[in-house]
Amino acid sequence: MRPASVILAAVLVFFAAPASANSPPLPVQARLPAAEQTAIFRAAGFVQRRGQWRGCDDPGSPVYTPGAIEQYRDVNGDGLPEAVVTEGSTACYGIAETGYVVVSKQRGGAWRRITGGQGIAIFLPGRTPSGWPDIEVGGPGFCFPVERWNGREYALHRYQYEGRRCSPRR
Repeated sequence: MRPASVILAAVLVFFAAPASANSPPLPVQARLPAAEQTAIFRAAGFVQRRGQWRGCDDPGSPVYTPGAIEQYRDVNGDGLPEAVVTEGSTACYGIAETGYVVVSKQRGGAWRRITGGQGIAIFLPGRTPSGWPDIEVGGPGFCFPVERWNGREYALHRYQYEGRRCSPRR
């Protein structure tokens, strides 16, 4: 067998294999009730159009990826979940190709937008005294902004690459 044939055969076996206990879990969004998904997307500023949640007005580019709930967990230690909603579009998010919004469930059950922007939100280990972790905003390049919760909002705190401080080139 030629190498390409071996790879193709392995791919076909993998996708033909039945699901087992070792199968990956369902995506976060699929595990949430529809009403919870709707509340999260709306708090993130998304609207539903033709069955897709959209946060930006992508003109229909072929690389557009509709909104998705990528994370759903207690990030700040208050016993209530936070969610990270993402969307992909070069038209809306430029070279980063993706955007994110972090929303937080409040004591009364409503969701509130905490932060958002271009790039990929990466929660860093540890928490500030307020309970919120720093967020590294990943994307293309080698020096990424790290935002810190200041009691009202996330604001630029420093830049880093692989955990070390850096200075972005302008």
